[in-house]
Amino acid sequence: MEIITCHTNADFDALASMMAARKLYPDAHIVFPGAQEKSIREFFMRSTLYAMEFDRIKNIDMDKVTRLILVDTKNRDRIGKFAEIIDRPGLEIFIYDHHPFAGDDIRGSFERVEQLGACTTIFAEIFQKKKINLTPIEATIMALGIYEETGSLVFASTTPRDISAAAWLLSKGANLNIVADFITRELDAEQVSLLNDLLKSMSAYFFDGIKVAIATASTNRYVQDLAILTDRYATSRTWTSFSVWSGWRTGYTWWPGAA
Repeated sequence: MEIITCHTNADFDALASMMAARKLYPDAHIVFPGAQEKSIREFFMRSTLYAMEFDRIKNIDMDKVTRLILVDTKNRDRIGKFAEIIDRPGLEIFIYDHHPFAGDDIRGSFERVEQLGACTTIFAEIFQKKKINLTPIEATIMALGIYEETGSLVFASTTPRDISAAAWLLSKGANLNIVADFITRELDAEQVSLLNDLLKSMSAYFFDGIKVAIATASTNRYVQDLAILTDRYATSRTWTSFSVWSGWRTGYTWWPGAA
Protein backbone atom coordinates (compact mmCIF):
# COMPACT_ATOMS: atom_id res chain seq x y z
CA MET A 1 0.00 0.00 0.00
CA GLU A 2 1.24 3.48 -0.94
CA ILE A 3 0.21 6.43 1.23
CA ILE A 4 0.41 10.13 0.40
CA THR A 5 0.26 12.35 3.46
CA CYS A 6 1.29 15.79 4.70
CA HIS A 7 1.58 17.61 8.02
CA THR A 8 -1.10 18.01 10.66
CA ASN A 9 -3.14 21.24 10.43
CA ALA A 10 -2.94 20.91 6.67
CA ASP A 11 -3.12 24.07 4.58
CA PHE A 12 -3.72 24.64 0.87
CA ASP A 13 -0.06 24.03 0.00
CA ALA A 14 -0.30 20.61 1.65
CA LEU A 15 -3.64 19.84 0.01
CA ALA A 16 -2.42 20.89 -3.44
CA SER A 17 0.81 18.93 -3.01
CA MET A 18 -1.08 15.77 -2.06
CA MET A 19 -3.37 16.19 -5.05
CA ALA A 20 -0.36 16.70 -7.30
CA ALA A 21 1.50 13.71 -5.85
CA ARG A 22 -1.51 11.53 -6.62
CA LYS A 23 -0.99 12.31 -10.31
CA LEU A 24 2.55 10.90 -10.02
CA TYR A 25 1.47 7.94 -7.86
CA PRO A 26 -2.05 7.11 -9.06
CA ASP A 27 -2.42 3.97 -6.93
CA ALA A 28 -1.59 5.76 -3.67
CA HIS A 29 -4.11 6.53 -0.94
CA ILE A 30 -4.37 10.17 0.19
CA VAL A 31 -4.59 10.44 3.98
CA PHE A 32 -4.60 13.50 6.23
CA PRO A 33 -2.52 12.68 9.35
CA GLY A 34 -4.69 14.92 11.52
CA ALA A 35 -6.83 18.03 11.45
CA GLN A 36 -6.92 20.59 8.65
CA GLU A 37 -6.88 24.36 8.83
CA LYS A 38 -10.27 26.06 8.88
CA SER A 39 -9.78 27.30 5.31
CA ILE A 40 -9.41 23.73 4.07
CA ARG A 41 -12.55 22.59 5.87
CA GLU A 42 -14.47 25.50 4.35
CA PHE A 43 -13.10 24.59 0.93
CA PHE A 44 -14.47 21.06 1.19
CA MET A 45 -17.84 22.31 2.42
CA ARG A 46 -18.25 25.02 -0.22
CA SER A 47 -16.54 23.58 -3.25
CA THR A 48 -17.75 20.99 -5.69
CA LEU A 49 -14.84 21.74 -7.97
CA TYR A 50 -12.79 18.64 -7.42
CA ALA A 51 -13.63 15.23 -6.02
CA MET A 52 -10.60 13.70 -4.33
CA GLU A 53 -10.87 10.41 -2.56
CA PHE A 54 -9.46 10.58 0.97
CA ASP A 55 -8.95 7.70 3.33
CA ARG A 56 -9.33 8.09 7.09
CA ILE A 57 -6.18 7.36 9.02
CA LYS A 58 -8.14 5.12 11.40
CA ASN A 59 -8.95 2.84 8.45
CA ILE A 60 -5.33 2.42 7.36
CA ASP A 61 -3.61 -0.85 8.28
CA MET A 62 -0.12 0.42 9.08
CA ASP A 63 1.33 -3.07 8.63
CA LYS A 64 0.39 -2.94 4.95
CA VAL A 65 2.05 0.39 4.16
CA THR A 66 5.05 -0.21 1.91
CA ARG A 67 5.70 3.32 0.68
CA LEU A 68 5.06 6.59 2.51
CA ILE A 69 5.06 9.71 0.34
CA LEU A 70 5.47 12.84 2.46
CA VAL A 71 4.65 16.25 1.02
CA ASP A 72 5.24 19.67 2.57
CA THR A 73 6.92 18.15 5.62
CA LYS A 74 9.65 15.79 6.80
CA ASN A 75 9.20 16.37 10.52
CA ARG A 76 8.12 13.20 12.34
CA ASP A 77 6.35 15.25 15.01
CA ARG A 78 3.93 16.57 12.39
CA ILE A 79 2.76 13.40 10.64
CA GLY A 80 0.59 11.95 13.39
CA LYS A 81 0.28 8.19 13.59
CA PHE A 82 2.53 7.68 10.58
CA ALA A 83 5.50 8.55 12.79
CA GLU A 84 5.09 5.11 14.36
CA ILE A 85 6.24 3.35 11.17
CA ILE A 86 8.99 5.72 10.00
CA ASP A 87 11.80 3.50 11.27
CA ARG A 88 10.28 0.23 10.11
CA PRO A 89 12.70 -1.85 8.00
CA GLY A 90 11.68 -2.11 4.36
CA LEU A 91 9.46 0.99 4.34
CA GLU A 92 10.15 3.25 1.36
CA ILE A 93 9.94 6.95 2.16
CA PHE A 94 9.62 9.54 -0.60
CA ILE A 95 9.84 13.21 0.39
CA TYR A 96 8.74 16.34 -1.47
CA ASP A 97 9.28 19.46 0.62
CA HIS A 98 10.26 23.12 0.42
CA HIS A 99 11.63 23.56 3.94
CA PRO A 100 15.37 23.25 4.62
CA PHE A 101 16.53 20.17 6.48
CA ALA A 102 16.80 20.20 10.26
CA GLY A 103 19.01 17.81 12.18
CA ASP A 104 16.24 15.44 13.28
CA ASP A 105 14.21 15.43 10.07
CA ILE A 106 13.07 12.22 8.39
CA ARG A 107 15.31 11.06 5.57
CA GLY A 108 13.96 9.26 2.55
CA SER A 109 15.08 6.81 -0.11
CA PHE A 110 13.94 9.52 -2.54
CA GLU A 111 14.11 13.21 -1.64
CA ARG A 112 13.20 16.28 -3.61
CA VAL A 113 13.73 19.11 -1.15
CA GLU A 114 14.16 22.61 -2.51
CA GLN A 115 13.93 25.89 -0.64
CA LEU A 116 11.02 27.50 -2.42
CA GLY A 117 8.06 29.57 -1.33
CA ALA A 118 5.68 26.63 -1.72
CA CYS A 119 5.90 22.87 -2.00
CA THR A 120 3.31 23.01 -4.78
CA THR A 121 5.90 24.74 -6.96
CA ILE A 122 7.98 21.56 -7.00
CA PHE A 123 5.09 19.62 -8.50
CA ALA A 124 4.24 22.36 -10.98
CA GLU A 125 7.80 22.18 -12.28
CA ILE A 126 7.67 18.39 -12.50
CA PHE A 127 4.43 18.58 -14.48
CA GLN A 128 5.91 21.12 -16.86
CA LYS A 129 9.00 18.99 -17.44
CA LYS A 130 7.02 15.77 -17.91
CA LYS A 131 4.36 17.59 -19.95
CA ILE A 132 1.61 16.38 -17.60
CA ASN A 133 -1.64 18.18 -18.35
CA LEU A 134 -3.90 19.69 -15.70
CA THR A 135 -7.58 20.48 -15.72
CA PRO A 136 -8.53 24.06 -14.82
CA ILE A 137 -9.83 22.73 -11.49
CA GLU A 138 -6.51 21.04 -10.68
CA ALA A 139 -4.63 24.17 -11.74
CA THR A 140 -6.84 26.26 -9.45
CA ILE A 141 -6.15 24.06 -6.42
CA MET A 142 -2.41 24.18 -7.09
CA ALA A 143 -2.60 27.95 -7.48
CA LEU A 144 -4.35 28.10 -4.09
CA GLY A 145 -1.36 26.29 -2.61
CA ILE A 146 1.20 28.67 -4.05
CA TYR A 147 -0.73 31.87 -3.44
CA GLU A 148 -1.58 31.05 0.17
CA GLU A 149 1.91 29.82 1.09
CA THR A 150 3.62 32.84 -0.47
CA GLY A 151 1.12 35.46 0.69
CA SER A 152 -0.01 36.04 -2.89
CA LEU A 153 3.65 36.04 -4.00
CA VAL A 154 4.78 38.84 -1.65
CA PHE A 155 6.34 36.94 1.28
CA ALA A 156 10.13 37.16 1.47
CA SER A 157 10.30 33.39 0.95
CA THR A 158 8.84 33.74 -2.56
CA THR A 159 11.26 32.84 -5.35
CA PRO A 160 11.19 33.51 -9.10
CA ARG A 161 10.36 29.83 -9.55
CA ASP A 162 7.17 30.24 -7.48
CA ILE A 163 6.11 33.13 -9.68
CA SER A 164 6.86 31.15 -12.84
CA ALA A 165 4.89 28.18 -11.49
CA ALA A 166 1.92 30.43 -10.71
CA ALA A 167 2.07 31.87 -14.22
CA TRP A 168 2.09 28.37 -15.72
CA LEU A 169 -0.92 27.39 -13.63
CA LEU A 170 -2.75 30.46 -14.88
CA SER A 171 -1.99 29.35 -18.43
CA LYS A 172 -3.63 26.03 -17.54
CA GLY A 173 -6.83 27.75 -16.50
CA ALA A 174 -6.39 28.46 -12.78
CA ASN A 175 -9.22 30.70 -11.61
CA LEU A 176 -7.90 33.63 -9.55
CA ASN A 177 -11.39 34.60 -8.45
CA ILE A 178 -11.66 31.29 -6.61
CA VAL A 179 -8.14 31.70 -5.24
CA ALA A 180 -8.95 35.15 -3.88
CA ASP A 181 -12.21 33.92 -2.39
CA PHE A 182 -10.49 31.27 -0.27
CA ILE A 183 -7.29 33.00 0.79
CA THR A 184 -8.70 36.41 1.70
CA ARG A 185 -9.34 36.09 5.42
CA GLU A 186 -10.07 38.67 8.09
CA LEU A 187 -8.94 38.30 11.70
CA ASP A 188 -11.56 37.82 14.38
CA ALA A 189 -11.45 39.60 17.75
CA GLU A 190 -9.43 36.88 19.50
CA GLN A 191 -6.88 36.75 16.70
CA VAL A 192 -6.52 40.54 16.73
CA SER A 193 -5.87 40.43 20.48
CA LEU A 194 -3.21 37.75 20.11
CA LEU A 195 -1.57 39.58 17.22
CA ASN A 196 -1.38 42.68 19.40
CA ASP A 197 0.30 40.61 22.14
CA LEU A 198 2.82 39.29 19.63
CA LEU A 199 3.67 42.78 18.46
CA LYS A 200 4.09 44.03 22.02
CA SER A 201 6.31 41.13 23.10
CA MET A 202 8.64 41.22 20.10
CA SER A 203 12.39 41.17 20.78
CA ALA A 204 15.06 41.44 18.07
CA TYR A 205 18.31 39.46 17.93
CA PHE A 206 21.14 38.91 15.48
CA PHE A 207 22.28 35.41 14.51
CA ASP A 208 25.20 35.19 12.08
CA GLY A 209 24.38 38.66 10.81
CA ILE A 210 20.67 37.89 10.30
CA LYS A 211 18.13 39.94 12.24
CA VAL A 212 15.51 37.74 13.86
CA ALA A 213 12.40 38.81 15.76
CA ILE A 214 10.97 36.51 18.43
CA ALA A 215 7.55 37.05 19.98
CA THR A 216 5.30 35.07 22.32
CA ALA A 217 1.64 35.12 23.21
CA SER A 218 -0.60 32.80 25.18
CA THR A 219 -4.27 32.15 25.73
CA ASN A 220 -6.36 29.78 27.81
CA ARG A 221 -8.58 29.03 24.83
CA TYR A 222 -7.89 27.28 21.56
CA VAL A 223 -7.60 29.76 18.68
CA GLN A 224 -7.71 28.47 15.12
CA ASP A 225 -5.46 29.36 12.20
CA LEU A 226 -2.30 30.41 14.02
CA ALA A 227 -0.59 30.61 10.63
CA ILE A 228 -2.73 33.63 9.74
CA LEU A 229 -1.33 35.49 12.74
CA THR A 230 2.25 34.70 11.84
CA ASP A 231 1.62 35.87 8.29
CA ARG A 232 0.13 39.13 9.52
CA TYR A 233 2.97 39.52 12.01
CA ALA A 234 5.47 39.00 9.21
CA THR A 235 3.92 41.61 6.96
CA SER A 236 3.83 44.10 9.83
CA ARG A 237 7.61 43.86 10.43
CA THR A 238 10.69 44.43 8.30
CA TRP A 239 12.69 41.54 9.78
CA THR A 240 14.47 39.14 7.47
CA SER A 241 12.98 36.22 9.39
CA PHE A 242 11.51 35.39 12.73
CA SER A 243 10.07 32.51 14.66
CA VAL A 244 6.94 32.22 16.74
CA TRP A 245 6.46 29.27 19.09
CA SER A 246 3.11 28.52 20.56
CA GLY A 247 1.84 26.20 23.25
CA TRP A 248 -1.48 25.81 21.46
CA ARG A 249 -2.44 22.43 20.15
CA THR A 250 -1.44 23.65 16.71
CA GLY A 251 2.20 23.25 17.79
CA TYR A 252 4.91 25.50 16.43
CA THR A 253 5.06 27.73 13.41
CA TRP A 254 8.16 28.85 11.54
CA TRP A 255 8.08 31.65 9.00
CA PRO A 256 9.01 32.08 6.15
CA GLY A 257 7.43 28.96 4.71
CA ALA A 258 5.41 28.36 7.85
CA ALA A 259 3.87 25.08 7.04
